[in-house]
Amino acid sequence: MEQAPLLRSGEEMENLRPKPWQDKISAFWTTVWKGYKSKPISHWILLALSSAAMLVAFPASSLLSRIYFANGGTSKWIISWVAVAGWPITALVLIPTYFVLGIFPTPLDFKLAASYAVLGFLSAADNLMYAYAYAYLPPSTASLLGSTSLIFSALFGYVLVKNKINASTINAIVIITAAMAIIALDSDSDRYASISDRQYALGFVWDILASALHGLIFALSELVFDKLVGRRSFHVVLEQQVIVSLLAFIFTTIGLIVNNDFNSMATEARTFKGGRSSYLSVLVWGVVTFQLGILGGTAVLFLASTVLAGVLNAIRVPLTSIAAIILLNDPMSGFKILSLIITFWGFASYIYGNYPRIKDSS
Repeated sequence: MEQAPLLRSGEEMENLRPKPWQDKISAFWTTVWKGYKSKPISHWILLALSSAAMLVAFPASSLLSRIYFANGGTSKWIISWVAVAGWPITALVLIPTYFVLGIFPTPLDFKLAASYAVLGFLSAADNLMYAYAYAYLPPSTASLLGSTSLIFSALFGYVLVKNKINASTINAIVIITAAMAIIALDSDSDRYASISDRQYALGFVWDILASALHGLIFALSELVFDKLVGRRSFHVVLEQQVIVSLLAFIFTTIGLIVNNDFNSMATEARTFKGGRSSYLSVLVWGVVTFQLGILGGTAVLFLASTVLAGVLNAIRVPLTSIAAIILLNDPMSGFKILSLIITFWGFASYIYGNYPRIKDSS
């Protein structure tokens, strides 16, 4: 049996030496440039527009939800209805794709229709939970708590879709959980004077539950694609979004009617700070921004990867917090700033651990 040589050649020794950070940066930009050249310019334009939609529309919708409650709105059902009332916007994007691509809509069998119905109901419930959160919490706090959806997406993805969980993902889960604990311990510093201890606690709980449900919806959507649809072309992703949003809209509309909140809109408009025009502006722009954010997120998932969507969500958290401080005078304590930094660190850990998936998708 031959033994391995004890001495290595000069070239082998050179390869074993750690590369300086300049070489790592150079290799990174080389990878980025190759990825850029591998796609047409139209791909990158669409990806840039979709990313911008996520980074602008999602924070805007969060702020508009808080403006609604701060200026006299009281109905959680109305805000949850606003979140899905813009479903025709996505439908207007979907319908032309059939003619441009020369394809037909995906046939709906019983299992697929039932799956979409379940997702629609869960989405309606999720929006209602988030509405309670924004009724009782500052937008910066609600946004930070909402970042826990990454934790639940990873856990439900592991259980339902058999996605892998690596050390970086576990590290991110622990770090983000610690950040949420800091917010809970510092609750007295950012509670609005008009919000009681019980309401703040309810907002905290509803936000975490909504994030958990959001993670479940994400995993179930992936499961539907893998088991029932079998492909993830752009029009199929849009089809799911349109149908699920439409069903969520129907479920939420039924809730509005049963709760008699449609009739309360006229009363809210009269008493709303700024009058009827301000009331309608908040609701209409809420409809538009909610749906543009969802449409942008859907496009990013298809054009790039779930990891890039996670990167943009990481950026969205501080953007929402900063915008809330500037525009709404949101309370920001030292503990909340620490929690924000730790949360961003958790996202960075998740991104670093899943970086190969970003390269694979480019």
